[in-house]
Amino acid sequence: MLTSCVVGPDYRTPDLAMPSHWGSKARTKPSKAPRLSQWWKQLKDPTLDALIEAALASNLDVATAKAKIREARATYREQKGALLPSVEGTGSGTRTRTSAASSGTTDATFSTLYNGGFDASWELDLFGGNKRATEAAKYGVDAADEQLRDTMLTLIGDVASYYVQAREYQALRDLAKRTAVSQRKSAALTRMEYLAGSATGVDSAKADALASSTESDIPTYEISYAEAVHRLSVLLGKPPATLEDTLRTGGSIPSPRMNISTGIPADILTSRPDVRLAERQLAQYTAKIGQAEANRYPSISLTGDISSSAANIGDLAKKSSIGWTFGPSLTVPIFQGGQLKAAVDVAKAERDQYFIAYQSAVLSAMEDVENAVVSLTQERLKYAKLVSSSSSYRRASDLSRTLNQAGVTDFLDVLDAERSLYSAEESVIQSKASIATDYISLNKALGGGWDGQVDVSKPAVVDTNTGPHLTMAK
Repeated sequence: MLTSCVVGPDYRTPDLAMPSHWGSKARTKPSKAPRLSQWWKQLKDPTLDALIEAALASNLDVATAKAKIREARATYREQKGALLPSVEGTGSGTRTRTSAASSGTTDATFSTLYNGGFDASWELDLFGGNKRATEAAKYGVDAADEQLRDTMLTLIGDVASYYVQAREYQALRDLAKRTAVSQRKSAALTRMEYLAGSATGVDSAKADALASSTESDIPTYEISYAEAVHRLSVLLGKPPATLEDTLRTGGSIPSPRMNISTGIPADILTSRPDVRLAERQLAQYTAKIGQAEANRYPSISLTGDISSSAANIGDLAKKSSIGWTFGPSLTVPIFQGGQLKAAVDVAKAERDQYFIAYQSAVLSAMEDVENAVVSLTQERLKYAKLVSSSSSYRRASDLSRTLNQAGVTDFLDVLDAERSLYSAEESVIQSKASIATDYISLNKALGGGWDGQVDVSKPAVVDTNTGPHLTMAK
């Protein structure tokens, strides 16, 4: 009964008050639980699927998180060992030479003595200090697991976001190239008309300037595209230029084909790994209070040893002298200058910090979801308007060129219409990319990530020749 006693607070998951719905207005019926399993496959982009799979296998941050799990599990096993008795075996052998001077001669005698025995000890852990330490270590394993999940969630979101950026800059670059070619043809035609006297020098200069301005956008988009590709490569744990050939052929910007059910706010308590991580850390530091509190109480250890001495090794278990000791030892903290009480106060203050961090993680998660919902909803409305605007500008551009050729409007109207069309088409591409980015952000905010099994047993460095061996000092 005594060995099952513990001190300090028993951990209970905090009961946080959560709103019943997302947004400021209550819905007539609750939203369905979100479908977060491998959400990126809803984008129907095999290249993106392959990049995410490769990143999960070779990303360095994921590898670090896996190593932390191995560390936490080993710490837990180490701490569990403190609950069990420890036994050590000892053995020694000595040979003694004794000299005696007699009648001018020296006589020497030799004797040999062999010793063998076992030492054992066991701390009874009356007030549960070791149990609390083991409990804290177990929560530490849980926290490391959640850290890995959170790292993978972030990685998947980053890979998807940078992939969208790469496709966006490819589309903007290609638009700039197409538009620049058209505008350069218009500039050449205007130059010919100027030489023929049917256009002014201002018309020719304006047409040439517009084409040059559009052409200047191409290097900007090439830079942004290259940076996105390089970042993707690094996320895959590869050199920056690795994916240049893979993505050079181009592809469309991923387009979400379905709405997302957001569920209820309480869902994030179980779906967001960063929230679960904060909760496990709170549990871990709650257990550490009991660990510190137990140091203020007496401790009892059972110790014992048995030893045997003989002149021959073969006699250790037969014709030998055998001795043994056994008994408890009591340690009582009497005066420590307030250190032990201060250590408890430190542990409580740390627990409070992690409780606040847990609350903060929940609020931040809710904020992420609310922002992502608003962004995705409004961006879709914006995209529809931009598509309509782009169509109108294209009609205006075609009409202004027709009227100019008929001599009804000035050529500057044509240039203005072409400039507006180019800007509108840029906005359409950027808005389409923003929809994909907001879709990614919402899935991340809801806690969507990798839900399959993860093998964390393989070390990053495989050591060899770790047994006893000779080595040369360097």
